[in-house]
Amino acid sequence: MSIASCTNLPTAVSPARMPTMSKVVFMGTPDFSVPSLKALIETQDVVGVVTQPDRPAGRGQQLKPSPVKVVAEAAGIPVYQPKSLRKEAAAEPLHVWNPDVIIVAAFGQILRPHVLDLPPHGCLNIHASLLPRWRGASPIQHAIMAGDAETGVCLMQMDVGLDTGAVYTCRATPISASDTAASLHDRLAEIGADLTREFLDDILAGKLTAQAQDDTLSTYAPMIDKENGRLDWTKSAAELDRQIRAMTPWPGAFTTWQGSPLKIISAIPSDRATSAPPGFVLYHAEERQTIVATGSGSLILETIQLAGKKAMSAADFVRGRTEFAGSQLGELT
Repeated sequence: MSIASCTNLPTAVSPARMPTMSKVVFMGTPDFSVPSLKALIETQDVVGVVTQPDRPAGRGQQLKPSPVKVVAEAAGIPVYQPKSLRKEAAAEPLHVWNPDVIIVAAFGQILRPHVLDLPPHGCLNIHASLLPRWRGASPIQHAIMAGDAETGVCLMQMDVGLDTGAVYTCRATPISASDTAASLHDRLAEIGADLTREFLDDILAGKLTAQAQDDTLSTYAPMIDKENGRLDWTKSAAELDRQIRAMTPWPGAFTTWQGSPLKIISAIPSDRATSAPPGFVLYHAEERQTIVATGSGSLILETIQLAGKKAMSAADFVRGRTEFAGSQLGELT
């Protein structure tokens, strides 16, 4: 990718800045990256932003810029959108920007040594887990599914491994019984921004020393896909509850009913045991509860959505489709 493919690429060094400010290039793409970018705009000299190319979105499949691009352009910061930084020539705009450090937050590409070694202070990553737990692409969802009591954000030095670099600082936050991937995502994004505000200057000044991770304690969080949302009713109610919350908002937890996909948007786990097979739907009229038997305990359905229909309460769904009570969800195993 040539320099000409950049948006508003500068041809000269930016105007004089406050002496305490460092020249930063920011790499990020989704909503998670936005608070950190805004924090850097407030506290440092952000000379350029690298983000993923615009993607088709919506029914019309119109090209849509990443959230990071929207913020960068609103702030008048040059934006570069390479398909890949794998080749050294693709990093040419980074040399022009000549940053002191590169800050990365959910950029979406693996960085090679020619990028990692480019700035004097290397590349720092804002990672959404308490490393070395949950290295990889989907740490937020995996922390919820595993039933972790807490997670957090680490500010780390990047190396050629996958989230294996030494860690400067971390900040933890508890995972509540009501947390979804969406609520936890938003909280961790703000924590990441706070870490950059509070510690970046000290890191660049050599006042903080990064600590190596203990690789023997590492766990891996592979990328989530749509199939991760499929519910296996032979699992316990507690496991299914965590899966539903971890898959909210995307890809969404789902099962099948009468051969059609049925989204389970929200539910409550219960210790109540039933003699019904896993996936069997029961309705308790007195309590007005729609309950699904599981491998251990049961799941009280709150909000569900049949394919092509609007989301509705389970109680309203049962009133409109009385055959739902006493039916089987998913496949018997």
